[in-house]
Amino acid sequence: MNNYVIITDSSADLTQSITGDTELITLQLDVLMEGEESRANCDVDIKDFYAKLRGKKNATTSAVNIDAFTSIFEPYLAEGRDVLYLGFSSGLSGTYNAGLVAAKELSEKYPDRKVYAVDTLAASLGQGLLVYKALKMKEDGADIDTVRDFVEENKLNMCHWFTVDDLFFLKRGGRVSAATAIVGSMLGIKPVLHVDNKGRLINVSKARGRKASIDALLEKMKQTAIEPENQVVFISHGDVIDDAEYLANRIKSELGVKDVRIGYVGPVIGAHSGPGTLALFYFGTER
Repeated sequence: MNNYVIITDSSADLTQSITGDTELITLQLDVLMEGEESRANCDVDIKDFYAKLRGKKNATTSAVNIDAFTSIFEPYLAEGRDVLYLGFSSGLSGTYNAGLVAAKELSEKYPDRKVYAVDTLAASLGQGLLVYKALKMKEDGADIDTVRDFVEENKLNMCHWFTVDDLFFLKRGGRVSAATAIVGSMLGIKPVLHVDNKGRLINVSKARGRKASIDALLEKMKQTAIEPENQVVFISHGDVIDDAEYLANRIKSELGVKDVRIGYVGPVIGAHSGPGTLALFYFGTER
């Protein structure tokens, strides 16, 4: 039976413009901007959010508790539906672990129902692309076990390649040292990062200037993408749509990709990566 619901959290950065009318339940994560709490991707004006970051206002994220997941999962179980939760990387957040505990507790309370939690080891539209594939499989009639197994078997082929414009956001999150941020900013050095097999954000290389860093993302895709012409590719950005469209056009013209979806890096990730972030997501031979 196809009687189940797919649930994710707002770190997946999915919007209806990307998912269409398919049923997706999203747990909204919290962002704190200068003392004002917001439900991420829900009541945040994304352009205003990035304008505030550029204006040096500080944004932080907060952990989600188990009760929040229980309140999302349980109504579906009570009405006789199964639950598949596809969560934010455990290498970046405690969100997934809270969802896992809730799933285990509810499995005991509803022994006739299936309650699955999958650590996508992914973030932003990398997590979103896995969720998108799961939604399409469900729409095509796949059962909950088939969809769960697909995500588990393919998540380490979900490539995340990022660059950022302002090193000081990475410094604040402990991703680069203060000295690296200062010297890198002076010299126009832009890091190229990815999410590794443990779901952690790793600094891989450096590029001199913005254009070189964007070109580096494209080169990584050329080296690792599996049949790119047959893929849906996702790009997310921190309020730099021109850069996102430049990258999308290069991908289409040089790799034959027909379907590129562009969205914002949402507040949960954007609070730590900052304005100017550009990220590319696709299935490849390895992360």
